[in-house]
Amino acid sequence: MPRPTVLCLTPVKNEIWILHRFLKCASLWADHIIIADQSSDDGSREIALSYPKVTLVDNPSPTFNDQEQIRIALEAARRFPEPRLLIVLGADEMFTANILDSPEWNTVLQAPAGAVIQSQLPIVLPDLCSYWIPGGEYAWGFMDDGSEYIGKEIHSARVPIPAQAPKITLRDIKLMHYVGVDSERWNSKHRWYQCWERLNQPQRRAIDIYRQYHRIYDIPPHEIKPIPKEWLAGYEQRGIDMTSVYREGVLRWDKEVLEFLIKYGPAKFKRLAIWDLDWTALHQKIYSNAPPVDLRDPRTRFDKYVHLWLRKTQSYYSHFRSYYRQKQPISSVITIRIIEKMLRLFGW
Repeated sequence: MPRPTVLCLTPVKNEIWILHRFLKCASLWADHIIIADQSSDDGSREIALSYPKVTLVDNPSPTFNDQEQIRIALEAARRFPEPRLLIVLGADEMFTANILDSPEWNTVLQAPAGAVIQSQLPIVLPDLCSYWIPGGEYAWGFMDDGSEYIGKEIHSARVPIPAQAPKITLRDIKLMHYVGVDSERWNSKHRWYQCWERLNQPQRRAIDIYRQYHRIYDIPPHEIKPIPKEWLAGYEQRGIDMTSVYREGVLRWDKEVLEFLIKYGPAKFKRLAIWDLDWTALHQKIYSNAPPVDLRDPRTRFDKYVHLWLRKTQSYYSHFRSYYRQKQPISSVITIRIIEKMLRLFGW
């Protein structure tokens, strides 16, 4: 079998904060990079077009849809001749630099048609020196055999995963997720996710939404580990900056949440944990010449107490819930479940 064409597929919307780093790293291992851009207005399009391996395709949708943005990139990738290795990454994800010399990469290149490639996803922390790893492996690669891609609107599978597909799990090469280097950005994104759930999945309970989007907290100290030198060295030796953090003045996720609040009113979102930000002040900051709007926190005192209780008990629902549950008597977990059932009777 001839060597496959390695195609990196990446949906993008306003990723100026990290796009240079991503494209420099991906250019070292990808033959072609498909950027599916969703109307970026921060310079991301111009950055993408400055890299010779990039093919830029437009995602004209005005709304977020995981399945559609991956499908657009996939259609562009399948215009390249076979065999094809499809690798779907976010702009804030970089392989560990040992991809450049690890024997595992040769194993990936020799995978049979229809094989799914997966690895762990270390979360890089704000100090840029440490990380933690959520449980399980994430499928990001597919040796293309033409299988149909079936996804979801949000939190979709990245690649086609045919029934009974062979899977190759990498242990040496990992996929570093830089989402954790800027906690403000990550919190902003999770506020947006919660609002999306309220608007698109109105039947979901507020408690369930909270539990899902706060699993990243309460990381046990023993799970936080120093980043091995070989994860970054190959990039840094090639002059790629892997440690600086670009912080935007106003995050695009916060702008979109602001639009939700103006359109639907704060009361619709009062049971969501998004009120750590002063939305009225943010509106005045962005639209200083516009008439003021009242976007004050609509929560009652009871709602605020519920959010405090959810935060206090979130460790039992974190990525490391089994660790925390082992440290507490079973009666504590039972009590939490009883309180949650009672809260649901009050609309939570």
